Amino acid sequence: MLYLTKKDIKRIFSLKEAIVAARQAFAIYSAGKCLAPLRTNIAAPKFQGQTLYMPSYLEEQNIGGVKIISIFPANRNKGLPTTHAVMVLVDKKTGQIASVLDGTYLTQLRTGAAQGLATELLARKDSKVGVLFGTGGQAATQLEAMLTVRRLKQVYIFARNKKRTAEFAARMQTALSSYNAELIANADLSWALSVADVITAVTTANEPVFDGRLVKKGTHVNGVGSYTPKMQELDEYILTRADKVFVDSKKAVMAEAGDFIKPLAAGVIDPNQIGELGELALGKIPGRRSDEEITLFKTVGIAVQDLVTAGAIYKKAVEEGVGTKIEL
Repeated sequence: MLYLTKKDIKRIFSLKEAIVAARQAFAIYSAGKCLAPLRTNIAAPKFQGQTLYMPSYLEEQNIGGVKIISIFPANRNKGLPTTHAVMVLVDKKTGQIASVLDGTYLTQLRTGAAQGLATELLARKDSKVGVLFGTGGQAATQLEAMLTVRRLKQVYIFARNKKRTAEFAARMQTALSSYNAELIANADLSWALSVADVITAVTTANEPVFDGRLVKKGTHVNGVGSYTPKMQELDEYILTRADKVFVDSKKAVMAEAGDFIKPLAAGVIDPNQIGELGELALGKIPGRRSDEEITLFKTVGIAVQDLVTAGAIYKKAVEEGVGTKIEL
């Protein structure tokens, strides 16, 4: 069994490679070539957290696995990470555990890659200004993904804690200096929304974090953070204004994302007008058709993302002799 830490993964696997894996994963999912049941969510209300169990299986690649991820937002106030996860990769030819990976970084990587793929496929090619909501554990890869697929000149960053937001922007300005983008914390929100070409929300909010009526034509919007029926970071206005709406999984989003569950229940949006990103990647449905269209992507995360990405990481680690071999 090969054990792969965050350091191991970062050494051999880039965000660009993760975006390639994301395209493959979504295409596989939308083509029905995987077994990926809805995740099991076990809540810990006493501590305001959840633990998710996400199994999946790819027969064509002879791999299966399960990711266990705990999300406890209150940990931020304790100086602890809000997300902890582990990924177990199984060789389905023998049933042996092939690898155990740092699931926390894997989640950050594949979630950033999902948004990066959506932005690559849907945002205007000339996009220059970004807006990012959230500074938690997922925010760094979300920011890097936006910068990887579009040459943004400025990204405006917002979160509830202004001090933490400023610290995050300063830290990322150094970490992502090679992209030559200016990262601006705590600007005027209304103005930032009015000029944004790409907007990404990655929060644990239970109420919308921005007014969809302020979004200009031609903008691409990503909703990344909401993953339970009670959570909602996108309002109904942006859903109804969007000309094209895509999700990672219709089944998962309509069962788990408050962003969509609430408007669907109210009859505000038509589920028949929602497409899967995998269908777009396969060329089965059209994407953006003009610079005036507002496009939107919503992801709750599906297990096949983790499996395909983990499989690609494991393969490369074996080829390059990276990781620690462990006997159980």
